Amino acid sequence: MFVIVGLGNPTREYKGTRHNVGFDAIDVIADKHGIAVDTAKHKALCGKGMIQGEKVLLIKPQTFMNLSGESVRAVMDFYKINPEKELIVIYDDINLDVGRLRIRAKGSAGGHNGIKSIISHTGTQNFKRIRIGVGAKPVGMDLADYVLGRFSTSDRKSVEESYANVNDAVELMIREDINAAMNQYN
Repeated sequence: MFVIVGLGNPTREYKGTRHNVGFDAIDVIADKHGIAVDTAKHKALCGKGMIQGEKVLLIKPQTFMNLSGESVRAVMDFYKINPEKELIVIYDDINLDVGRLRIRAKGSAGGHNGIKSIISHTGTQNFKRIRIGVGAKPVGMDLADYVLGRFSTSDRKSVEESYANVNDAVELMIREDINAAMNQYN
């Protein structure tokens, strides 16, 4: 089983913000594969289904970004998953141009509080991740204000176009391996 986690903040207030691109990507994956992500469990909204002939669990933590690890840990414990082999985390990255993807098999949090929480709660940095670029914050702007802000119309279009690539990368990671996805999308 693969557990695919999209990071974001719950409540309508944060819908459409840069920090919620992980949630948005999960919604696109769910729509493409006919998976309803509507079961409240493990401090998250969850949906079970199949992608590329494999069982998947789509997760949108409802703990707010900085506590995402609580939800991921609960899912890991319940389903006895190995994070190095079965966990894929999708989230925003201010160090990438809007809509650009970066796929990695492991790594540090890079200053992202949601990833810091997951590393803290899982005890490992070795899990697959897909970072979606949201662009660099403007000079002098507070980082929290930037990531909790909304995209311009043109940036929104670019990031929405990238969600199809996120879905395709997830399919490739499941069907083949992370190296195939990295070669195609990095």
